[in-house]
Amino acid sequence: MSRPILGKPAVEALGIHLRDLRHDAALSGRELAAQRGWQPSKVSKIEYGKQTPSEADIRDWCIACGFPSEIPDLIATVRSIDAQIVDWRRSLRTGTKRRQRANVSAYERTTLFRIWEPTVVPGLLQSADYARGVLSTVVDFYGIPDDVDEGVEARIEAQHVLTHGDRRFLLLVGEATLHTRVGDTETMRAQLEALLRAMRLPRLSLAIVPQSAPYTTPRNNAFTIYDNRLVTVATYTAELTLTQRHEVATYERAFDRLQALAIRGAAAKTMIESVARDLEEI
Repeated sequence: MSRPILGKPAVEALGIHLRDLRHDAALSGRELAAQRGWQPSKVSKIEYGKQTPSEADIRDWCIACGFPSEIPDLIATVRSIDAQIVDWRRSLRTGTKRRQRANVSAYERTTLFRIWEPTVVPGLLQSADYARGVLSTVVDFYGIPDDVDEGVEARIEAQHVLTHGDRRFLLLVGEATLHTRVGDTETMRAQLEALLRAMRLPRLSLAIVPQSAPYTTPRNNAFTIYDNRLVTVATYTAELTLTQRHEVATYERAFDRLQALAIRGAAAKTMIESVARDLEEI
């Protein structure tokens, strides 16, 4: 049985590398398949990124092509591909608390956070009631066990990284974040006040990308860059963890472009206060 495709661009790059090894060995696809007792189609599927090779496949391929020294690096590549995608069904199968706890270990190892969130307040800055609204939506959407109270507690506990240790936080949010209604009016008002308090933290920079800002990045998915080690990107079905240098560099470039569009300091404070005043009139 073939393995599922994970991290497709990385799988395609791995396939190209394996194809190069086969060419260097002057083997045809059929010859390689015959040596290893595979169906001929297996070689082409691996080389074109349609099938993820197993670790045993990697060993067999490299030995057949006469490149056993390539085995450790290529197995490490396969393992990193497998680790790139965490299916939300698996991550959230016991509820939200476990996922919040998992964030803490990544936080503890990081000294520079660069976070982009276009539509909701980042978890590190959420008030308890706002976090409850967010996690309640997660529970409802994915149909997972309802442990919202425990999840909120874990999320708030994780925020200790904001004031402990020598860490810096560069947070970018879209202007829509200030208007996306999570919970009731009082919850939103308290959340905006929490953002204003966060702006006073010495090692935290909060900036806002206005809705009128020009379109300078091709996509605006939420993401977090941990130092220059890795990037996490959330989709509806999974959380991607990207560790290859070219991947991290792409998200760094996106962050820099978004940061160039943002307002900060007094201008950002004025925008938040204006939205808060509008809520008072509701």
